[in-house]
Order: sequence, then structure tokens, then C-alpha cells
Amino acid sequence: MMRLHYYPGFISLAVHILIEEIGLEYELSFVNLHKGPSKNPSYLALHPDGLVPVLENDGLVLYESTAIILHLLELKEGATFIPEPGSALRPQFYKWLMWLSATLHADLSLYLHPNKTAASVEAQSEVRDAAERRVNAHFDRVEEELARHRGPWFLGDTYSAVDAYLFTLARWSRGMPRSAASRPQLGAYLQRMIGRPAMQRAHAQEHLPQPWI
Repeated sequence: MMRLHYYPGFISLAVHILIEEIGLEYELSFVNLHKGPSKNPSYLALHPDGLVPVLENDGLVLYESTAIILHLLELKEGATFIPEPGSALRPQFYKWLMWLSATLHADLSLYLHPNKTAASVEAQSEVRDAAERRVNAHFDRVEEELARHRGPWFLGDTYSAVDAYLFTLARWSRGMPRSAASRPQLGAYLQRMIGRPAMQRAHAQEHLPQPWI
């Protein structure tokens, strides 16, 4: 059976939501990141960096959230959650998924964990402040895109794996002075996301307390 190694609320949540949306059979394996999975040889054998997520499926061991997402979308059951090949939305899907992963995700991580790149309190404050400015600019861009097409989902009328990734990142901003949910378009979008049964199941299984955004 497919197994997803996860930590509650981390980027593994995006993969978890997608698996629930697709309706695949799977089991969850909790990874206690606070107890140092990097010291666990059995987990390091799955992911050399000791991070989540990791997907195991019929002998396949795969890490990196976007790689796992793209793999799941190649399954026949996952085709519903990516625009059809040749459609105008297909390259847009790739663009936004990579942007979320490489840009918004990276700056949110710096905002939440400035100690990973700076040693002193002063340097950490500078890293955090700069990351906050960039994150706000990124969420403004997302807000503008939602306002541009006025569709219910990030790509417009088509719900896709991009939505699972965006929701997970938007959730990380809930403690920021300007959270993603505080923006009009994004706030309404996130409420629609919360209304999806797959979203609710994933959050319940990870025991994530409300409010979710």
C-alpha cells in the first residue's frame, strides 16, 4: 500500500490533500522532526536530508513535494487534478506549481525559520523582515491573479494540485501581521478550499487544530 511520511501542517500536507482528493488507498507514517529524523538511519535511507514528505509505493521511494505531486498526477486516477495536455492551462499549471515551490515556499520558510540562515538575533530579525516583505508581495501577486480571472480556484474554473500547494503555504501565514486570509480574494478562496471534504479529512487525520487559516 502507498505510504506517506509526513509531519502535521508541513509541506507534506499538500501531498496529503492531493492523495485525499484523488481517492487513493494509503497509510500515514508520522515523522517526529523534533526528535531528529536525521539521526534515524532507517529514515535517512528514505530521505538523505531527513525531511518530509516521502512517498513509498510499490518499491518506489520518492521525496521532494513537487516531484511527488507530479508523480501522483501521472497515475490514471490523478489526471483530473492537472489541466489536459495541450490546453492553455497546462503550462500555467507548471509555472505556478514551480513558483509556489521555489519562491513563495522558500520565502515563507525564511520568515518562519530565520535561525536556519542567521546566527545572531539581530541578523535573524533582518532576515525575517526581508522575508516578510517578499512574502507579502507574493501574496499580493496571488491576490491579483484571483481578482483577474474571478474563478473559484487558482487556475480559474479548474481545481488542481496547485490549489492544495497554495492552501498549505497560505496556512503558514496565519500568524503574520498580513496573513493570506486577510486579503479579500485570497480569504474567500481559502474558505472555499476549507469547504472541500478532502481538505477536511486531511486536516482531521493530521490532528490540525482550527482555525486552519
